[in-house]
Amino acid sequence: MSFPYRSYLFVPGDSARKQDKARGTEADALILDLEDSVAPDAKDAAREQTATWLTEGAPMARLVRVNALSTGRTADDIAATAPGRPDGYVLPKCEGLADIAATAAMIAAAGLHVPILIIATETVRAVRQLMRADWAHPALGGMTWGAEDLSADLGTLANRTDGGDWLPPFALARTLALLAAKDAGVAAIDGPFTGIGDTAGLQKVAAEAFTMGFDGKLAIHPAQVPIINAAFSPSPSQIDHAKRVIAAMSGSGVAQLDGQMLDQPHLVQAQKILRLQARHERDHRTT
Repeated sequence: MSFPYRSYLFVPGDSARKQDKARGTEADALILDLEDSVAPDAKDAAREQTATWLTEGAPMARLVRVNALSTGRTADDIAATAPGRPDGYVLPKCEGLADIAATAAMIAAAGLHVPILIIATETVRAVRQLMRADWAHPALGGMTWGAEDLSADLGTLANRTDGGDWLPPFALARTLALLAAKDAGVAAIDGPFTGIGDTAGLQKVAAEAFTMGFDGKLAIHPAQVPIINAAFSPSPSQIDHAKRVIAAMSGSGVAQLDGQMLDQPHLVQAQKILRLQARHERDHRTT
């Protein structure tokens, strides 16, 4: 049930205009947001608007970010939006298996069997759980991370250096989210890049995330989507190199290519690149 998408575009749950506009983007998935992008007094209206919009369909996958379990709104968010048959739910401020299981039970009670994408670094407790707990669960489809809520919980004055690099607690949270997702066998989704309009900055961090092993990235503006899609699609040179690695390794446990020693980890990496290429070509043909 792992999520197969490159780009996940957040769309406010209370804005019909932005939701309709999002249908025309190249996002692999939309996240209809009932949480942070919605004012407290607009929560009910957002739930109703999102429920209606979901029934109208869209050419890409549709996920719903519900309100955190601590708010008492989660079950009603799921029950109201389930008739629109979303492709998954996003659970914020998730702190472990008990939260995943509780959300899965709410989804099942609403008559759906769809995966959950959890945001697993928004509290200090969650980050500490990433260090020591097994997060695998049948309903888990992906794990992502975010710095802003963690900043508030830590009481930090900033989460990046003046040069734009993550400060150590946030770099650690990002790495742990990646490792925990891979350990659980689900998609690892990199958090959002908040520098809207900074194309070069987004290209840099998205390429870095792809190189690290992340499977996709959150987007907070439609203009970010094409950049993310490109970063998480193998380049022609990567595809060519992967094909050459596989050819060189054919029938052999080790080989040499361009003066470099190859062994099984290189073969696994090359096979991943070609799987991604095949999936993206298939997705392009069906859209």
